[in-house]
Amino acid sequence: MRVLVVDDDKLVAISLKTILEADEQLEVAGLGENGRDAVRLYRELAPDVLLMDIRMEEMSGLEAAECILKEDKAAKILFLTTFSDDEYIVRALNIGARGYLLKQDFEGIVPAVKAVAGGQSVFGGEVAGKLPVLLSGRNAFSYSDYEISEKEQRIIELVAEGLSNREIAGKLFLGEGTVRNYISVILEKLGLRDRTQLAVFYYKNC
Repeated sequence: MRVLVVDDDKLVAISLKTILEADEQLEVAGLGENGRDAVRLYRELAPDVLLMDIRMEEMSGLEAAECILKEDKAAKILFLTTFSDDEYIVRALNIGARGYLLKQDFEGIVPAVKAVAGGQSVFGGEVAGKLPVLLSGRNAFSYSDYEISEKEQRIIELVAEGLSNREIAGKLFLGEGTVRNYISVILEKLGLRDRTQLAVFYYKNC
């Protein structure tokens, strides 16, 4: 898996490269220092995952993510920052980022990158604990209006909890391919793009 690392602290960027490449499955394809670097290098390198800080000079990580996702809706962006500001977390999710980790959770960086590369959404413990409150909806939502069945509702809940297709299949005694098909149908019914948007949708409306 090829990873692009963008952080305005060169020492942090180099340290992340060392941590990631200690795993044989990961290769750091490039290093950047700001959001402009992120956009340019993403276009040039087409990495499997973009691991990026948020607060950077010239262009923030959030601004860069918006640019990248407009060009490539399938981009897998994982934010790694020292800031757990509620506004940053909500904006990152609404943009379509696949994850949000705090730098102090360094032991979880490699597993998080692999999970994001595999299509999962990943949130650090402190961030995950905030999601239900930050994204809770004020108005009642009716799944029946969208012809969402009870089984589909349960799958949405499990996706929001961060489970992979295989894990959902095990819980619901379904085939992994069946779960994949269910999720595709759910996304189409709700007019959503991917699992991250589905998780955000759930927490806004649960």
